[in-house]
Amino acid sequence: MRATLWLFIALFSAQVVFAQGTKQITLDDLWKNNTFRVKDVPGFRAMKDGMHYTQIDREGTHQYIRIYNLETGVQEKTLFDNGLQKLGGTELNIDEYVFSKDEQKMLLFTESENIYRRSVLHIVYVYDIAAGTVKLVDNEKVLHATFSPDGTKVAYVKGNNLYYKDLVNDNVVQVTRDGEKNKIINGNCDWVYEEEFQFTRAFDWSRDGANIAYYRFDESLVPEYTIAKYTGLYPEQYTYKYPKAGERNSVVQIKIFNVSNGNTITADIGKETDQYIPRIKWTEDASKLCIYRLNRLQNNLELLLASAVDGASTVIYTDKNKWYINIDDEITFLPDGNSMIIRSERNGYSHLYNHDWKANETKDLTDGNFDVDALVGIDIARKLVYYTAAETSPLERNLYVVEWSGKKKKCITPEKGTHSITPCEGYNYFIDKYSQLNKVPVYYLRNAKGEIKRTLEDNKALEDKMKEYALGDIRFMQIKGVSEMLNAWVIVPPGFDSTKKYPVLMYQYSGPGSQEVADRFPLGNYFWHQMLAQKGYIVVCADGTGTGFRGEEFRKKTYLALGKLESDDQVAVAKELGKLPYVDKSRIGIWGWSYGGFMSATCILKGNDVFKTAIAVAPVTNWRFYDNIYTERYMRTPQENAKGYDENAPEKMAAGLKGNLLVIHGTADDNVHFQNSVMLTTALIKADKEFDSEYYPDKAHGISGGNTRHQLYKRMTEYILKNL
Repeated sequence: MRATLWLFIALFSAQVVFAQGTKQITLDDLWKNNTFRVKDVPGFRAMKDGMHYTQIDREGTHQYIRIYNLETGVQEKTLFDNGLQKLGGTELNIDEYVFSKDEQKMLLFTESENIYRRSVLHIVYVYDIAAGTVKLVDNEKVLHATFSPDGTKVAYVKGNNLYYKDLVNDNVVQVTRDGEKNKIINGNCDWVYEEEFQFTRAFDWSRDGANIAYYRFDESLVPEYTIAKYTGLYPEQYTYKYPKAGERNSVVQIKIFNVSNGNTITADIGKETDQYIPRIKWTEDASKLCIYRLNRLQNNLELLLASAVDGASTVIYTDKNKWYINIDDEITFLPDGNSMIIRSERNGYSHLYNHDWKANETKDLTDGNFDVDALVGIDIARKLVYYTAAETSPLERNLYVVEWSGKKKKCITPEKGTHSITPCEGYNYFIDKYSQLNKVPVYYLRNAKGEIKRTLEDNKALEDKMKEYALGDIRFMQIKGVSEMLNAWVIVPPGFDSTKKYPVLMYQYSGPGSQEVADRFPLGNYFWHQMLAQKGYIVVCADGTGTGFRGEEFRKKTYLALGKLESDDQVAVAKELGKLPYVDKSRIGIWGWSYGGFMSATCILKGNDVFKTAIAVAPVTNWRFYDNIYTERYMRTPQENAKGYDENAPEKMAAGLKGNLLVIHGTADDNVHFQNSVMLTTALIKADKEFDSEYYPDKAHGISGGNTRHQLYKRMTEYILKNL
C-alpha cells in the first residue's frame, strides 16, 4: 500500500515541464517526416593539438572536411573538397574518415555495405593532404582499413584474408592465404565474437609498426545456420556459422606477423581450445602483446603477456567471479611498463583499479556502493583518470577525475542527469552530451575544470517543436517488485483525470545489465509512447531484477534462470499498478523487443491472470536457440542446466495463453533467428491457442528499411487499440 500511495503522489505532486500544445503525434511524424529528430554533432573529430576539430560539411551535392577552432567554432581551413579531390573525374561520397597518426593522410570510406551489426565493407581511398592526391586502397570493398602508426601502410581484410598496402611503393602484401568462407577467418571476427564481444576488427598494429597481431578463427566445425532470402524465383540460401548454446565454437589462434621479414609466429594461449580470446592489445612495450584469455564459463579471466619474438607468454593478471565476468576495453597500460588501469567487480560493484603485475599490487581508484559506467580516458602526462559513474544515483551519470594514486577525486559535471562524454586529444576539453528526463540533449564543450566553453548543439528546434504537441507528463517513480523497490518511469495521458480509469501498457527490455529507466532524453520509443498516451493509455517502464547500475548482486540474481525473476517482477509491477484507483486492472498490456520480446511473451503466458495483451517483437523463445557466448554467460550450457532453459522458455509455456498475443519477427534475423517465433507458433498451435503473428520478409533483427518501420508501428498501434 505504501508503494501504491508513493506512486500516486509522484504522479501528481510535480508540475508538467513541457508546455502543452494541441497537436496529435502521428506515425508519419515518427517514421516518415522525422518530426522529432534529435540532433547530434556529426562527423566531429578532435585533432591531436587538442585545440581544433574536423567535421564533414555538406553543401548541396558537395562534401567538405574542414578544420574548426574548438573553443570558438570558427572555420579555419578546408582539408578536403570532393569537388576538387576526385579520382578519375568522379566525386567521392564520403561516409567516414580517419586520420593517420601524424594527421598528414586520411582514409576515406565510401559505399558502405553492412555485413552484420558492426562489420562494414567499404571502398577505401587514401588522401594525401599536402599533395592533394587520392588513390584506392583496393579495387574491391574491404573491411577494417587501418593506418600503420607511421602512416606508410594500410592493413585491411578481404575474402577472410589479411593484407597490407605499402603507400610508398603501392605494393600489396598478402599476410594470410588460407582464408575461406565458413572455414577460416583471418583478421576479422566470426559472427558470435562480433555480436557478443562487441568488436569486429581482429588485428592490431604494434606501436612501432613492426608487427601486426591478428586473430585466426577456424570455424570449420561450428554448426551452420541457413536463412532463406526471398530475392528471386528461388530463395537465396544464406548460410553462416552460428554456435547455439552448448555447441562448438571456433578454434582461435593469435598470430603475430613480422612486417620486415614476413615471418608469422603463433602466440602461446595454452593448450585448451574450448575457450575465448575476447581482446588483444599491444602494451607500451612494442614487443609485448596482451591477450585476454577467458574460460568458456566466462568466470575466469586471465591476461597474458606474449612476446612478439617467439610468442611465449606469462599470466600477469587474473580475475575470478562466482557468476560471470563482463569484458570491456578499459584496460590501459601505463608507461612504467609494469602497471595498468583495469576494471573489476571484485568488491560487488564495477570499479577501476591500478594493478602492478610485477609487484602484484592492486590499488583502488574508485570505491563505494555505485557502479562505474565507463573509463573515458587516461591523461598520461598528468597521471589522471577520467571516468563516468552512477555515484549520485543509479539513474544518473557524471564525469569524474581521479589521480592514478586514487586520491583527489573530483566531479567535473555536477548537473543532475546524464552526461555522455567524449574526450578530446590532450584531455584539455571534453564533449558533453547532457540531458535529463525532461531536457532535450545539449552538446557542450567543457574544459578539464568542467567549465562550459560553448554549446555545440542545443536541440532548440526539437524543444520548440515539442511545445506544439499535447504531450503526457512523464515522471520517475518507484514501485514494488517481488522483493525490492524498482526504478520506473510513467507517462500519463495529456489532461489526465485521476477520477477516470485508464488502460496501462508496460514496456521493458529487462536483459542482464541493461537500463531503460535513467535520467536521460529520449527514453526508448519515447514519442510512440507519447502517441499512445494521447490515445488514452498510461505507459510504464520498470527496470526489474537483473538490470544494471544497482550493484553486482542485483544484476546477477538471474544467473542460471534467465526470465524467471525478471518476469516475476513485471507481473508484480502490473499487480501493483492494478491497485491504483485510476488504472483499469482488466486492461494491462506489455510489449518489448528482443530480450524484451522474450519477456513480454513470458509475462502473458506466466501472468495470464494479469496481462490482457502482449506484443513480442523478435523474441527469444528458448535460450537453446540463441548463441552460446551470450547464453552460457548467464545460463551455462543446456547440458549442465536443462531445467533453467526449459522452465523459463515461452515455447514451453504456450498452453498458458489466455489473452491476446502478437508475435513479430524478421525472416532474415541473423541474431535472434526466426526459428524462435516458429517454435513458439508451433507450440501455440499444438496447445490450440488463438494468437496473432506478423513476419517481415528479408528483414534482420532491427526490422527496418524503406517503409518497414512505419508499417510495423502501425500494426502494433492498431493491435493495442483493438485489444487493450
